[in-house]
Amino acid sequence: MTSPPPPNPVEGLRALCGGPRDGALLRMSLANALLAQGKRDEAVAELRRALEFDPGYSAAWKLLGKTLTETGDATAAIDAYQRGIAAARERGDKQAEKEMTVFLKRLRG
Repeated sequence: MTSPPPPNPVEGLRALCGGPRDGALLRMSLANALLAQGKRDEAVAELRRALEFDPGYSAAWKLLGKTLTETGDATAAIDAYQRGIAAARERGDKQAEKEMTVFLKRLRG
């Protein structure tokens, strides 16, 4: 007798979208699950949705910039890092600000 396949985390997270628990953290979790499956474009869409819920969510900006860099969209990645740095400054998130500043400098060469 074989055991059932493990549940797909993406499906479980998607089931929560649109409900009372929907929000920036849920969309960030969904983006991470999609990235684990190599689905960068879908992850970008979910990160953008997370930022609609919370434009000051510096971790989402940082992951969006990283993911856009990996997809080869340097222009959009630069924009994400710039907006993320501003959001991090506004919230006093010094570590995220420093990290995104380094990533931005690398992208600009």
